[in-house]
Amino acid sequence: MLFSKKKNLGIESEDMNKIVADSGITHIAFIMDGNGRWANKRGLPREAGHGVGVKAFKKAVTLCRDWGIKTVTTYAFSTENWKRPPQEVREIMRLLDEYIKEAEDDNEKNHIRYIFLGDKERLGEELKAKCLYLEGLTRDNPLTLNIALNYGGRAELVSAVNSLIAEGKTEISEEDISSRLYTKESPDPDLIVRTGGEVRLSNFLLWQSQYSELYFTDCLWPDFDEMELRRSIIEFSKRKRRYGGV
Repeated sequence: MLFSKKKNLGIESEDMNKIVADSGITHIAFIMDGNGRWANKRGLPREAGHGVGVKAFKKAVTLCRDWGIKTVTTYAFSTENWKRPPQEVREIMRLLDEYIKEAEDDNEKNHIRYIFLGDKERLGEELKAKCLYLEGLTRDNPLTLNIALNYGGRAELVSAVNSLIAEGKTEISEEDISSRLYTKESPDPDLIVRTGGEVRLSNFLLWQSQYSELYFTDCLWPDFDEMELRRSIIEFSKRKRRYGGV
């Protein structure tokens, strides 16, 4: 685990494709924290930060794709985020709707497979239908982008266990649970990056993160740029992953 401070690490010229390949990283996950605080620091309403955060999100996904990372997961909206001010929730959903339309239009260019993790029922029938349509449209694309939406790690585990009980299972293995998670089509994340200065997972990928490397940075999400992403991946490449061994 590392808490990053901004400094010049001389990494501007590093060959990220080689670093990604040599490190073995295939799945990176982001807890995109700090949009509201970024806006408040500038005297703007909290929801203004989410629009800027979307731009940072798009850039991060594009860089991951270009550097050879096969799976990206982002924590877009948690089951607890419904408690936020109504106008902020409406703006997040509006931005999501706008992003889905853009993803459809750019499908042939971006080659991204979209999977929405979480309970779609609370999103409303129209937004749920759009999520499902985009998932079907992009199913055969090479880069997987998991968007955690109305997602909570505990709720995911409860859903997985209940689905196994409904099938008549009386004994449940780790493999059974993994096969019923929202992320069942993705490997566990190699690296989880959290921006915004907080040092916790906040109910994100609780099962899947058992051996993920964790990287925390003070950088607020709207300021998370190419250099910040480089720092996180280069730091990952220096880790020794023992998986409980020596």
